[in-house]
Amino acid sequence: MPRNQEVIRQWKVLHALESSRHGTTIPALATALDVTTRTIRRDLAALQEAGFPLFDDRDEDSGQVRWRLGGQPLKGLETGFTLQELCALYLSRNLLGAVAATPFQRDLSLALARLEKLLTPRLRTFLDRLPGVLTAKAGPRAPEGDSSGDTVGRLLEAVLHYRVTTMRYHSVSSGGVKDYLLHPYRLAFAQGGLYLLAYVPAYEDIRTFAVDRIVSVSLEKPTFVPKARIGDDVFANSLGVNTGPAAEVEIAFESTLAPYVRARVWHASQQLRDGADGGLVLSMNVCHDWALRSWILSWGPFARVLAPAALAEHIRADSQATADRYIQT
Repeated sequence: MPRNQEVIRQWKVLHALESSRHGTTIPALATALDVTTRTIRRDLAALQEAGFPLFDDRDEDSGQVRWRLGGQPLKGLETGFTLQELCALYLSRNLLGAVAATPFQRDLSLALARLEKLLTPRLRTFLDRLPGVLTAKAGPRAPEGDSSGDTVGRLLEAVLHYRVTTMRYHSVSSGGVKDYLLHPYRLAFAQGGLYLLAYVPAYEDIRTFAVDRIVSVSLEKPTFVPKARIGDDVFANSLGVNTGPAAEVEIAFESTLAPYVRARVWHASQQLRDGADGGLVLSMNVCHDWALRSWILSWGPFARVLAPAALAEHIRADSQATADRYIQT
C-alpha cells in the first residue's frame, strides 16, 4: 500500500485512540477503518516505533484488550522551540489555506491555538507585530463550498480503500455537467486549488479534476486495482496543473528582463544561457499547455518563443487576438 495511504489511516487511528476515553479494541478499529486486524496491529506497532506512547490494558470484566494513547504524548515539547522556530510556526497560519477543506485543517488550527497559549504575553505581543514586518500574500484559490469538506472526506476514503466512485462534475470544456465512473488515485493541492487525479475506465486514462467543480460524489461497494503509479510530484511536467507529456521549449528574453528571469527557478528542468545583446535564453522540458502559454504571454513583447515553431505560432495568434480586442471601431 502506498505510504501516503498508511499515514492517513494511522492519523485516523490516533484520532480514534485520543477520542476514546476508555480506549478501544483492535477489532473495533479494524471495523471503523474497514481493514483487517492484522493491518491495525501493524499500524499500532508503527506508531509506537515513531514515539507515540500507546499502551494496552486487559479489561478484567470483559477480558478485552483495549488500546490507549498516553495523556501527554509530547510532554515537554514547549521547551524545545527556539524563538525563530516559534516565529516561523506563528507565521505559518497564513499558509493554512493550502489545507482548507481537508481533515487536517482542524488539527492544524487547534495546534496553532495551543502554540499561542505557550507564549508569554510579551512574546505574543512581539509575534503579533511580525505581519507588519514579514507577511505572506495568499495567492488565488478556489472558493470553499458548503459541502467541500464532505466531498474531500469521501474522496480520501475512496483513495485510501481503492473504492470505485461515481461523480457528477461541472466540466469547463463542455460547459455542462457530466457523470463519471472513477478510480480515485490521489488528491493534490496546487495553485490555490485541490485536485483529484483519477483513472477513468471509459477513457482508459488518468484525468485531473478540480474538486471545487465536483457537484456530487458517491462511493460504490466494488474496489479497484490501480493500473498505474503516480509519482510524488504529480504535476512535475507542467507550470500549472497538467499531467501531460513534457517537450522542450526555448524562450528568448530581452536584456531588461534577464535579471528577473535569472532570479527564479521557474521549473526544475530549466537551463539558462546568454542570449544576444545581453539577453537570456531559457529552455525547459514542460507541457505545452495553457499554463505555459499564459506564462509566456505575461512577459509581453519582452519574450519570444524560439522553439518549437507550433508553440511560437500559438503565442503569435494569442497576442494578435488580444490586440484585435483593443482595436477602436
